[in-house]
Amino acid sequence: MAKLNKKQVEEVVRLLLLEYPEAGCELKFGSNFQLLVSVVLSAQTTDAGVNRVTPQLFEKAPDTFAMSELSEEDIQEFIKSIGMYRTKAAHISKLSKILVDKYNGEVPDDYEKLIELPGVGRKTANVVLAEAFGVPRIAVDTHVFRLANRIGFVAEKDVNATEEALMKLLPKELWIKIHHAMIWHGRRVCSAARPACAGCCLEGLCKRNGLQKRSLGV
Repeated sequence: MAKLNKKQVEEVVRLLLLEYPEAGCELKFGSNFQLLVSVVLSAQTTDAGVNRVTPQLFEKAPDTFAMSELSEEDIQEFIKSIGMYRTKAAHISKLSKILVDKYNGEVPDDYEKLIELPGVGRKTANVVLAEAFGVPRIAVDTHVFRLANRIGFVAEKDVNATEEALMKLLPKELWIKIHHAMIWHGRRVCSAARPACAGCCLEGLCKRNGLQKRSLGV
């Protein structure tokens, strides 16, 4: 698939940030630990679905110490309306105990330590580092993967290669902002099955339809 050139990339970034100036994490949380739990729960589940179950869960167990005291079955009762709830309950139970035992109940700000936790992969670790600690990261979820390749930022076949390519392509100081803008655009406009191309802020630039209506000196 064709990729955008440098001027086109800069214009797409400008337009996305202009379209979504308030873009940010849509998960509801009150601490780094609650963020971590919410991101673990969000795998193959919508943020809205996670936000429906976490208030009751966090009221019962607001921190690592309280969560580590709950059984997997207890956690399941709070999250059973979302996908893979048994597996996620097991991950949350185990990671809570590890955080208590190894890190005094705190979420580490180290990538390698994060990915050692049950249920925490590359995307989850990147989200936590960016949102909790302000570390520049691009977390490639399904929306970012789809848009990055559909728009023409990159032409990659997997999420890891997409993440690496985006980090090389985009200014580091914009990684967090553009990551959120892409997610919002994917949820609101550029869906997987039926993207709303007519009226899209990127119409004429996106490589999906092959149009080049904007004059960028190319």
